[in-house]
Amino acid sequence: MTATPATPPPALRPYLTARHELLWDEADAFAAEHVAPRVVRMEAAPGRVERKVANLMAARGWFAVTIPSAFGGLGAGHVAKTVLVHRIGCVSAAAAAILQATLIPVGALLHFATYEQKGRWLPRVADGSLLLSIAVTEPRAGGHIGGIETTAERAGNQWVINGSKVHIGNSHLAGAHLVVARTAEAGVRTSQALTAFMVESDRHGLSVADHRPGLGLHGFSAGRLDLDHVTVPADNMIGEIGQGLSVAQSSSILYGRPNLAAVSLGIHEAVVVTTTARLKARPRYRGALSDLPVLRDRVGDMEARLRAARILAYQSVHLLDQGLPCDAELINAKYLGHQWAAQSAQDAMELHGAHALDRDHLLQRLWRDIQHTYPPAGTGEVQRIRLADAAFDEDHIQWSERLAAETACAQPDPTAA
Repeated sequence: MTATPATPPPALRPYLTARHELLWDEADAFAAEHVAPRVVRMEAAPGRVERKVANLMAARGWFAVTIPSAFGGLGAGHVAKTVLVHRIGCVSAAAAAILQATLIPVGALLHFATYEQKGRWLPRVADGSLLLSIAVTEPRAGGHIGGIETTAERAGNQWVINGSKVHIGNSHLAGAHLVVARTAEAGVRTSQALTAFMVESDRHGLSVADHRPGLGLHGFSAGRLDLDHVTVPADNMIGEIGQGLSVAQSSSILYGRPNLAAVSLGIHEAVVVTTTARLKARPRYRGALSDLPVLRDRVGDMEARLRAARILAYQSVHLLDQGLPCDAELINAKYLGHQWAAQSAQDAMELHGAHALDRDHLLQRLWRDIQHTYPPAGTGEVQRIRLADAAFDEDHIQWSERLAAETACAQPDPTAA
């Protein structure tokens, strides 16, 4: 297990309430008791999907951290979500990925589903009986939403869906998948061509390819879905016909990007803690490696990046909980959070020298895991384009503002005991 701070850093106090701090402690205790002992097994058997940790998190209602209490959820907001993903990510990025992946389609349901649909799906997520995935990425189009080839055709009061999706988080754990498909003829603008559907995993014609472990995040499944004439009722459509682009984009910005920022932050913190512990314990020249100025300089850079990433991650979701426009802040937290953590992981590998190359060294896992927070919810290139839009005042859709009524959360009194 990686030793991590027992209490939140003072710099986070403006964003954390007493409830958040209790959740921080609860997540740390959970990670120490239930996640850390399973990490070795997860790494030793990368072809195995980790189900026990998912079940334990579901039993605590953590997949419903942003679901209102009216639907059985915690109603705790986005800062609380970040606390959970971040703290679990300090011990296992794979376990944190399992948690965050279901939270993305939960956001789509909160913003676009009807009241009846919310009542059908969200209580099951809240009681732990149902995990979800969001299925947008495709084999040929990748993350280019405009290139989606999966189709959905109306047949009476049903829709028939055909196509394939890849890199789908929780593909082997989800009991239902939020699938974005093309419902318009070629030539129709992307903004009106796509529609979102909930597709239960036991629907005839839906198959999930065998789990194939990736470079990192061992225990987490991000697999392929194939849909061969899968039929769903009309009331499984989420939002209106032609709103699929909005469902996908808003979920990515308001949930996907801050979730990945939190995963990156957990990895980053583990990297710095592991490195400083190693340098302090390694003797050299009548002292320790930590006494050498050239190494302290490198660690100073790592610490600077970690502190900045921590503030970005929490400040952005604090704004989101307040219902303030913050799309660019959420994008920036994901973009720089990954970039900085990846740089620190590389620095840490170099500071450990050949020792880090020993098989099963913790740093190897951290270095592999951080690679997985780059592509999802938009690569660095995509994030920079969106940030350039903000710089030129051309980011015309502010999802955080447009959906403020849903995203704004009533916060507990910060002075409450």
